[in-house]
Amino acid sequence: MNKSELINELSEETTFSKKDVMRVVDALVGAIRRSLKKGEKVSITGFGSFWLSKRPARKGINPATKQRISLPAVNVPRFKAGKTLREAVRGVRMAS
Repeated sequence: MNKSELINELSEETTFSKKDVMRVVDALVGAIRRSLKKGEKVSITGFGSFWLSKRPARKGINPATKQRISLPAVNVPRFKAGKTLREAVRGVRMAS
C-alpha cells in the first residue's frame, strides 16, 4: 500500500474527504519527522515506536572503482512494531 492508497482507504473508512485525510497523514508524518530530528523517540501505543540509531563511521569500498573510502557516522531511523501490531500480523503469509 502506498500513500495515495492509504489516503483512499482512510477516506472511505472515516467519510472524511481525501483532502482532509491527506492533511492529517502529512501532519502525522511531519510530526514524527520533527520529533526524530530533535532526537526524541515517538511511541504510538498498539502500533510501534520510532527512534534514531547511530551508525558508526566505517570503511567501505566504492563498487565502481574498488577504491577504499571512509563512510561517516550517520543517524538512521528505526522502527519496532508494538505488541498489538505484531500479534495482528503473526501468521500472515507474505505475497511473492
